[in-house]
Amino acid sequence: MIVQILQFLLEVISGPIAGACLLRVYMQAQRIPFNNPVGQLVFALSDWTVMPLRKVIPNRSKYDLSSLIAAVVVVLVQYVLLWLLMGAGGNPAVVPLLALFGLLRMVLTGLIVILIVYAILSWVQPHSPIAGILHRLSEPVLRPLRKLIPLVGGVDLSALVAIIALQVMQMMLSHIQFSLLSGMTAVAY
Repeated sequence: MIVQILQFLLEVISGPIAGACLLRVYMQAQRIPFNNPVGQLVFALSDWTVMPLRKVIPNRSKYDLSSLIAAVVVVLVQYVLLWLLMGAGGNPAVVPLLALFGLLRMVLTGLIVILIVYAILSWVQPHSPIAGILHRLSEPVLRPLRKLIPLVGGVDLSALVAIIALQVMQMMLSHIQFSLLSGMTAVAY
């Protein structure tokens, strides 16, 4: 039980930091300005990890490599600590693979949250200042689906389909990650 509590606390600490780094990458790729409440929150959570890396890793593309590497390092540290909590048993080469799956699950969770908030906000308060940001963040995911899924009674169901598809992908990644983690704990005990 103590390992589960510590695992939960690791996720609570690393999740927002790595998530903010990933959102920073995504917002920069979508050319969304950071002079809004979301951008300010992202900077507040990620500057302390990204700015030192930015001195070493120059940004030469539309993707912010320092933010991406910061997210990878945070998640990797989380899984190394988890591995150590579990008694450092099993093959340590599995830890980076677990971290990769954890990072991919985090990306999918972030997209699901963006789509849910976007869908709710579009019904409740479509002219909110944050609505434009959420629209720009969700549009790359929804645009291909809108070409395939017709409006049903004037209602756009593409967000619902996207959320379901992302959750299925998340379940598949969780299953793979759990299988790797189970193999790691079986060797530890």
